[in-house]
Amino acid sequence: ATLPLRAALAHAVYAPEVRHPVEVGADQQAHLVAWLSRRLGAPLKPPQLGAQGYALEGGRLLPGQSGPVAQFMYRDASGARLTLYVSTEQTHNSETGFRYAREGDVSVFYWIDGRFGYALSGNLDKTALAGLANAVYAQLEPGG
Repeated sequence: ATLPLRAALAHAVYAPEVRHPVEVGADQQAHLVAWLSRRLGAPLKPPQLGAQGYALEGGRLLPGQSGPVAQFMYRDASGARLTLYVSTEQTHNSETGFRYAREGDVSVFYWIDGRFGYALSGNLDKTALAGLANAVYAQLEPGG
């Protein structure tokens, strides 16, 4: 269960940041997506969570277990943040359903889809985060 732990740690480190929560802001979304897609070697598409009350704040490149991973950060009107951790390092599982983990006060819903691992983290209760994870999953699926 390395994926949820790494995602929760990245969330805990960057979500509280006031001045530097992301490397590249959402105002440069095309650049952010192209850069992270190139570094991970796969096309990425940050989900749009406006209907759920969260706007993309930006993202950053992080070290993974064996290569780069991406983190997209979202923020709601109250300032609460969510992070979506995206890894292309999955080699053991072809797919999994949603799984839930809690690391300290960070809740994480995560799943594997081929070589992609996704983990949505936030300081939310399980039910609220599950709804957001479903919205993210729906947009990441082909045709979503």
